[in-house]
Amino acid sequence: MGRVRSLTIALTAVLAATLGLASTASARDPGRWLLTGASSIPIDYWQGLASDPSDSHLFFIGPFQGLWETTPQLKQTVGLTPEIPKELTQSVGYNHIGDPTWLNGERGRVLLPMECYKPNANPSNTCGKGAFGIADSHKLGFLYYVQLDPKFIPKAMWAETSPNGKLIWTSSGNDLIAYRASEVTRANAAPSGPELKPVRTLPNAVPPTGVTGAVFRHGNLLIAGESNHDYDVWSVDPKTGDRKLKVEQHFCGESEGLDLFSGLGGRLHWIIAPSDDSGCTLSYGPTSALLHFQRSPGRQRYDVKVLDVEGTDPSETIVAVKVTRDGGRPVKDAKVRFAGFRSTARTDARGLAKIPADIATPGWFEAVAIKSKRYGLSRTVTIGNPGPAAPASMPNRG
Repeated sequence: MGRVRSLTIALTAVLAATLGLASTASARDPGRWLLTGASSIPIDYWQGLASDPSDSHLFFIGPFQGLWETTPQLKQTVGLTPEIPKELTQSVGYNHIGDPTWLNGERGRVLLPMECYKPNANPSNTCGKGAFGIADSHKLGFLYYVQLDPKFIPKAMWAETSPNGKLIWTSSGNDLIAYRASEVTRANAAPSGPELKPVRTLPNAVPPTGVTGAVFRHGNLLIAGESNHDYDVWSVDPKTGDRKLKVEQHFCGESEGLDLFSGLGGRLHWIIAPSDDSGCTLSYGPTSALLHFQRSPGRQRYDVKVLDVEGTDPSETIVAVKVTRDGGRPVKDAKVRFAGFRSTARTDARGLAKIPADIATPGWFEAVAIKSKRYGLSRTVTIGNPGPAAPASMPNRG
């Protein structure tokens, strides 16, 4: 690797406290998910994200209506801005895309929830209706859109396809509603096609922190939202509307999209945009951040320390870690991960291991050691140059 270069192990107090919530759950957080890191991503990746069924392509939206594709390691491969055709924006007013979802058919499609949004207008949702746009998953070109009946929904801010591919869920006010995926076709394309009506409604099923993005896991909707600096992820049963709190965090930023894919040290991934209207200092910044969570593997029993970081390029970084327990006794044969699942290492008799980072972008990460349903988390380590935190800007959510 060449000359070993020591990088800063400690972060600012704000970042350390934020990622520290991974190991110490709050009063309400059930502690079932561990926050293991946050990748610094371009400010263009703002409103939401989705992945294809193979988890080999990620699709990002934002701030208003761009669409970008990356690898699971966040290497950008293609992008379009604006995504919504100019003539559609001029004729109807659609200029904003929310948290997207994958939709099978036509070689694979990215479904784009759309609205007409002007933050300084009154009302800000200027056309009073929403639609599902359809983009080609290969070159990201806009193909067509289907109109949603404004009697049931005034704007489309997010969408998530059910695991069986039959329903597309979104929300209207406090209700969760679903449309038939089979009706999102070229034959029903607007402006001549019908205005689609929901086929399922779950009254008052939207969690108390609202919805900024969602993804299905084990048949339930995981829904992200925020309220008064409570950043929550709730699990909602799409049959009954019953919900349970799964994740609770506290930081400065704007909750956005949510997705599931294995990579970057996590399974559940949550966009936090660099915006907050309370005047606080951003926990991540000055760009957007993609937070990474993994399921808790058991009980926290190990002490994990990052001893050194070799290299300055995130893709060539090697992290030296020591794992101990009960007053400093080394833990042998613990599996250690750092910012990825493909690169792991086992501790030796001294509790030492070296792990290559599985990332292509700067960020803030923690080493995770697991053995026999026990685990430990290190302090936060800065990899690369993600940039300092910054004063929060005004929100940019539709």
